[in-house]
Amino acid sequence: MDINVKVVVFTVQKALPMMTRDGSIVVVSSVVNVKGIPAHGTYTAAKAGVRALVRVWAQELKGKGIRVNTLSPGATETPKIRGQFDSDAASDAAKTAFASMTPLGRLGLAEEIAAGAYFLASGESSYVTAIDLPVDGGLAQV
Repeated sequence: MDINVKVVVFTVQKALPMMTRDGSIVVVSSVVNVKGIPAHGTYTAAKAGVRALVRVWAQELKGKGIRVNTLSPGATETPKIRGQFDSDAASDAAKTAFASMTPLGRLGLAEEIAAGAYFLASGESSYVTAIDLPVDGGLAQV
C-alpha cells in the first residue's frame, strides 16, 4: 500500500502546484484492478484504489483543466518479472503462463506501455479523462 497508493497520492499532491491548465496526470495501475487473481489480494486492492483515486481526481481537477487517467499494463517483459522468481526456469514458466492467459498470446513490451502513457499525457487525448487504459494484450477483457 505504501508504494502503490501512498506514493501516488503524495506525488500527485506535490505535482499539482506546478501544473498548468491543460495538464495531464497519468497514474499507473495494473490490469489486476479489474481481475481477481488468487494470492494477489493486497496488490489488487492497491491498484483498484489508485483507479478509484483517478476517478475522484478527474472530478476535482476538471475546473483547473487537468486531466487524470489510469494506465493499466498487463504482464510485461521487463527485468523485474525475472526477479520475482527463484530461478530462470520458474520465471520462464510464469511468463509462458501469463502469455497463455493473454488474448494476444504474449507479454507486452515496455515500449508498448510507454506508448499508452505518451498518448494519455499528450494533446492527442485532450478529450479523455477519468479512463483506465488497459495496455494488456486484451487480458482485462476476457
